Amino acid sequence: MSIDKSTVERIAELSKLKFEPSEQAEILNDMNRMLDFVEKLSEVDTEGVEPLIYLLDEKPSVRLDKVEQTTTQAEALKNAPDADTDYIKVPKVMKGR
Repeated sequence: MSIDKSTVERIAELSKLKFEPSEQAEILNDMNRMLDFVEKLSEVDTEGVEPLIYLLDEKPSVRLDKVEQTTTQAEALKNAPDADTDYIKVPKVMKGR
């Protein structure tokens, strides 16, 4: 399997990317190299190999979901660049209607 120029253009269109013609040639080459690598993996004999679920033999432990007060309001306000008595002031980030 290999990727051609039209496939790169379609992928760019779907991902809302624009490439210069020189970049397209480089991307085409890179994508074909990636596919060659993936095809190489199919040559590996995996008969009798169990799928890997965890990287370690140990199962991850799940901690209890409990509320802990780690930072007080006063400590948080003390480190804020701009604050009033109860809240941290931040610049407006959305335009009004």
